[in-house]
Amino acid sequence: MRTVRLGNTGLKVSRLCLGTMTYGTPQWREWVLDEHASRPFIERALELGINFFDTADMYSEGVSEEVLGRALRDLARREEVVIATKAHMPMGPSPNERGLSRKHLMHAIDDSLRRLGTDYVDLYQIHRWDYETPIEETMEALHDIVKAGKARYIGASSMYAWQLAKAQHTAERHGWTRFVSMQPMYNLVYREEEREMLPLCADQGLGVIPWSPLARGVLAGNHPPGEDALTTRARTDTNTRRWHLGEEQDYPVIRAVQSVAEARGVKPAQVALAWVLSNPVVTAPIVGASRMTHLEDAVGALEIELSVEERQQLEAPYTPHAVVGHT
Repeated sequence: MRTVRLGNTGLKVSRLCLGTMTYGTPQWREWVLDEHASRPFIERALELGINFFDTADMYSEGVSEEVLGRALRDLARREEVVIATKAHMPMGPSPNERGLSRKHLMHAIDDSLRRLGTDYVDLYQIHRWDYETPIEETMEALHDIVKAGKARYIGASSMYAWQLAKAQHTAERHGWTRFVSMQPMYNLVYREEEREMLPLCADQGLGVIPWSPLARGVLAGNHPPGEDALTTRARTDTNTRRWHLGEEQDYPVIRAVQSVAEARGVKPAQVALAWVLSNPVVTAPIVGASRMTHLEDAVGALEIELSVEERQQLEAPYTPHAVVGHT
């Protein structure tokens, strides 16, 4: 497994990041694996050379962090792994248990560290933009978290390019810590980030760690065009429908993925992931795995180098989408 720098930092991360939204408790989402079923995936990821793990406080309402933390303490040395987590989403009923206020961020980082069982996280990310908190308050709080030694770097997730630019300018103007990474949704059926966000990241030297590189499984074949969903997650994931992923406008792209995969003798998921990896601005796609073959196939995608003609075949049918996933 090759490692690369995360943006302009000296931090080295594996070319794939294991996302852990799938690990925690099925009481949160019925497709989530419990701790006993989750641990083999974390262990296998380490064996395959993956050192980068992404979670969030909201996943299984904190249980995902607990499962990941216990597994990494048992299976790896702390210096060997890069742990990323996120804050913003509601973690309780009160208005101060969400968002990016100083009050919530200071509480959220301590809770995440306790659940992960570590003194620091390598990458602390804001899960979404907070329209109710001044960005100055958020960036200063994140800076203080870094200076307190609770996070090594900070990152952002799905937002508009102007928001990222405003946050970076705010931090630079005050001498505060700047974001080193962006975590957008990016895949063959949702490429809207190519318009402004990805060029901004390339220009400013931010690492890009896309979530949902398989469009929530649509590009892996979990919901064939015009047919019923094949997996529990595909049947129950309301965001896939809310964001209109894999609907009729995407059928030509899905068929192109299948065509390239058949011609190469590989799986559609590997072709879709290889396409994301082929973008030079992408540092490490975040992959999920609920079956061991998902993880093995993702690593196999690293060996696939798409030709110019294959890329054109995959990209040509794209239909613009409404911007989604930012709230």
